[in-house]
Amino acid sequence: MQETRLDLARIRAARQQIDPVFLDTPLYRCEALEPDLGCAVSIKLETANPVRSFKARGTEVITSLLADTRSTAVVCASAGNLGQALAWSGRRRGLDVTVVASRFAPAIKLDRIRALEAKLELVDGDFEEARERAVAIARHDGIRLVEDSLDVETCEGAGTIGLELVATEPSFDAVLIALGGGAMATGIGQVLKACAPEIEVICVQPQGAPAMTRSWRERRVVTTDSTDTIADGVAGRRPIPAVLDDLLLLADDAVLVEESSIVAGMRLLLDRAGLVVEPSAALGIAAILEDRARFAGRHVATIVCGSNVDPAAYHRWVGAASH
Repeated sequence: MQETRLDLARIRAARQQIDPVFLDTPLYRCEALEPDLGCAVSIKLETANPVRSFKARGTEVITSLLADTRSTAVVCASAGNLGQALAWSGRRRGLDVTVVASRFAPAIKLDRIRALEAKLELVDGDFEEARERAVAIARHDGIRLVEDSLDVETCEGAGTIGLELVATEPSFDAVLIALGGGAMATGIGQVLKACAPEIEVICVQPQGAPAMTRSWRERRVVTTDSTDTIADGVAGRRPIPAVLDDLLLLADDAVLVEESSIVAGMRLLLDRAGLVVEPSAALGIAAILEDRARFAGRHVATIVCGSNVDPAAYHRWVGAASH
């Protein structure tokens, strides 16, 4: 196998750096979903933790390394979940954390960042503008910039999910992974390709934020001018070249799903599994809904990666249709 930036030994070592509260999250077959989806479905629940997303697996690795080097401050751009995770991990290790986010990010995510004692700076544009501002702050203040997916620790921290997936019996035929910047897809993909190469690694992205999927398909970086999706957690426009290089080696497929399928997936997870999830966490279910024939008779795992969703928006999306 060609080399990626990721390393299986480091992913295994990362388990020692991550607070156990984020490890060994629930993984279970959810039979109540199966009549609607036409295949066996297992859920990896990455929402049952203090920041309600998988992102702290990566920020725990980064901040533990920073604490070792006696760093005192760190900055990141975030759509919301990374900021919460970095604030949680940084507070635990005495780091000053600054998070740059779009003022249009879900208020629930911004409120939690503030509650976790991070400094929050808002920009008028989208995540890419926030990323540019975070770079400027890091340069001006001489502090560490945490870039989700570009920093390999965010990928390797997420890769610990893969270790937990391959430790289960029986194995899965495919794993469906939400695709945004690529940290989770490359981290889990690295473990699956090394330890269980027979499992298909399928990345899922919204039609309204397709940059990374288009880049994967064309084997070159493709950017978009805008995004239009309720799945704010994966709404990037400019893929990172190094991450794309890794993804090209690790993903077997990348698919795009409609907004209506994302909402239907959220509704199914509520009605059948009792789970309130953010749109990004329903991408795997959406992919099955759009292509039942592909998954028929197979055992599919999907990572439910976050539940930081604005209640009013959630009720508007999920409550709008008849049950």
